[in-house]
Amino acid sequence: MNLGSLLSEARNPQTMDLDTLSTLELVQRFNEQDAQVAAAVGATLPEVAKAVDAATTTLRAGGRIIYMGAGTSGRLGVLDASECPPTFGVPHGLVIGLIAGGPGALLKAVEGAEDNPQFGEDDLAGLSLEPRDLVVGLAASGRTPYVIGGLRYARQLGCTTVAISCNPASPIAGAADIAISPLVGPEALTGSTRLKSGTAQKLVLNMISTGAMVKFGKVYQNLMVDMKATNVKLIDRACRMVMEATGVERAAAETVLRQTDYDVKPAILMVLSGLDATAARERLAAHHGFLRDALRA
Repeated sequence: MNLGSLLSEARNPQTMDLDTLSTLELVQRFNEQDAQVAAAVGATLPEVAKAVDAATTTLRAGGRIIYMGAGTSGRLGVLDASECPPTFGVPHGLVIGLIAGGPGALLKAVEGAEDNPQFGEDDLAGLSLEPRDLVVGLAASGRTPYVIGGLRYARQLGCTTVAISCNPASPIAGAADIAISPLVGPEALTGSTRLKSGTAQKLVLNMISTGAMVKFGKVYQNLMVDMKATNVKLIDRACRMVMEATGVERAAAETVLRQTDYDVKPAILMVLSGLDATAARERLAAHHGFLRDALRA
């Protein structure tokens, strides 16, 4: 696949005059292009749903979700992975982000790191990859050798694999079990795939991780009940979640949260069931952490 055949590298006929526009016209043009992203992602939802189910299966089997990419794509994977522990209370290392060139590439581009497929294989091997793990390859172009090498290695090992790209029939799509390809079209700034392509990838990652965590019992109603209350803002959020889920006043919410060390899920169960903290945790454990099932019991 050469650059000339890549949709993400094509010139956008609607933005050929960027350098002549007023500031307001410039940002309006960017916004008009961004408005196309959600629809492009919407066209891929059946594949996204398959990826959510695959991620859920992985979590239930004790496996890990591993994102890998280069440049913007790699940074987006690292971002999504890093936000899972505080949001859903999962341990660090359950969702992992790999970027070509290593952690230093998050802040400064490591030239050439993405060009060797062996580097992708090596990074996964360094994690002691297992067949129960899920590997998600990210590349706007869909042709990044680092990602291709990683996906091929993961499939050989028996892992389920997902590819997220913004070009049709891309090499990484052919190297994965599930291919998600939101076709956002040429970028407003030619080849700058941190724009529409990056936004599309972020939307897809949001759905994969959040959807999997919902199906893994980390959410009650639409509340992040396994959130870690590690600062004043989050302690306040924990109080509000208990109040909203149970109808109690703030003082009562604070009282029960102190008994659970600000663990929201058992606090809600205590209020709604009358159990003490120990019994609430035991019932949650018996129902694999699903609060709704524990409440039905």
